Amino acid sequence: MLNYLKIKNLALIANAEVEFASGFNAVTGESGSGKTVLLNTIALLTGKRADKNLLRAGCSRCELAAEITVDAERNPEIVAALEEAGIEFEAGGKITLQLRRTFTATGNRNFLNDTPVTITTLKNLGELLVDVHGASEHHTLIHRSRQLELLDRYGKLKTLKNAYQEKLTALRELEKECDGLLGKLPTPEEAETLQGIVDEISAVNPQENEDETLAARHKLAANSHEILQIIRNSVSALSQSDNSLIDALSGVYRELEQLARLGGSDTGKFLTDLELIRESIESLSDELENYGNTIELDEAGFAELENRLSAIYTLKRHYGPTLESVLNRWHEAQSKLQLFREFAKVKKECDTRLTEARKTMLAAAEELSTARKKAAVKLCKAVSEKLKVLGFEFNVFDMDFTRHEPETNGIDTVDMIFSGNPGLNPAPLRLIASSGEIARVMLAVKAVLADSDAVPVLIFDEIDVNIGGETGLRVGEELASLAKQRQLLCISHLPQVASLAEHHYAVSKHIENEEVFGEITELDQAGRIKEIARMLGGTAAANEHAKALLKKFR
Repeated sequence: MLNYLKIKNLALIANAEVEFASGFNAVTGESGSGKTVLLNTIALLTGKRADKNLLRAGCSRCELAAEITVDAERNPEIVAALEEAGIEFEAGGKITLQLRRTFTATGNRNFLNDTPVTITTLKNLGELLVDVHGASEHHTLIHRSRQLELLDRYGKLKTLKNAYQEKLTALRELEKECDGLLGKLPTPEEAETLQGIVDEISAVNPQENEDETLAARHKLAANSHEILQIIRNSVSALSQSDNSLIDALSGVYRELEQLARLGGSDTGKFLTDLELIRESIESLSDELENYGNTIELDEAGFAELENRLSAIYTLKRHYGPTLESVLNRWHEAQSKLQLFREFAKVKKECDTRLTEARKTMLAAAEELSTARKKAAVKLCKAVSEKLKVLGFEFNVFDMDFTRHEPETNGIDTVDMIFSGNPGLNPAPLRLIASSGEIARVMLAVKAVLADSDAVPVLIFDEIDVNIGGETGLRVGEELASLAKQRQLLCISHLPQVASLAEHHYAVSKHIENEEVFGEITELDQAGRIKEIARMLGGTAAANEHAKALLKKFR
């Protein structure tokens, strides 16, 4: 039950506090007097996002507060929501909730039982505390998606619907996974290319970091080869080639011998010195040759080493730039080829998993659909009975089900079928032109839903629009009947509805110092007579009619 509202600086209201009673509360007033401020206040306190345009002109801060009492035993969902949000409350039969919001042009703060909360928390809890039904909802009732929502709500099918949606989500994720997996499978042409890559790299069979190891070995081997070549060249020049130094010295020696025979002086010394030089050269040649013999060189191994390096460098040019890149390309190509070879197996596994997931999802969809059809029978019967009370004595109200491919809301499309008069064939509600008829159907549906819900506060905003007379009276009586089970607030333009209320509040406005001020006042008996007379036309006859209405319904 909504105990009170406090409003400061919201639209026309500068400062107001209003206490509500249990049962049927009517709110009336001239058009534009500010009745919607009440709805906006409740909407803001139950999670509607604040709009800075709602601030009263010239004010920088708005403050709203409300107190709602709920029955813990009848509203376990509210208790669970409070516990989940970490809101402290006194356990017991009755739970009192204090809702408070302040907002400015730059931000807002929200509190629940003095605990700061988010807009989302207020909204989630608000859906359990207050149910608002407005004239603007009439047109939504013609939409089949909205009709399905109402059916699910009536049948309390949230658990079944959630279970179905979880299985549908699992199926779609699996489909995405399998599509991705099968999408990676190479074509036969791509497989042929991949096989070429695998064959080329496999022929070399490179090992991790092998290029670095071979390069180091090659450098050492290449230096040894150069050293031996230098030694060979040197030995050849000294003593082994046709033009070696030894050969040259032999020619010189023969010339000096000729010199000695010709009687040159001291020629013997020249021959001795030359012999020493020749011996030194031969000794140097021998030492170099011996040194060369100490250096090992496997020409065949060196050639093999160079060939190996060349093969690896070729792979790096094709698939590199690094050997690591080559190895990664090798393994990737092998994996894709393996997948290509196992295509049938992979596809079969995917098909099996998809079939099972689809079967599970469809079973959940069928279970939800069956539950909906059972709920629809009860809903249609209950709505039809309500419509009889609201003036459609010979009405037909039904729900037509059509099946479609599984979607988020299941496999069902529903269409409310209605006929308000005998002799008229039932037609989809969306094809009915009369807004008055739709308004009464909406009220009947909402009344039935209210019977099945545990929401403690019901608010009807001009649900009686476009109807009047005897029908208006029946609408009022239906609202009064609803108010026996829970608190009901009704913003109305119908005097019949206002007369049936147990408590009557009037919203008015006045101008003071060129400012507009709105007021909300609970009316006493005299005030009710005056307000209902205004609604009837404001004449003396209307005044008497108002008295008669109030006397009749009291």
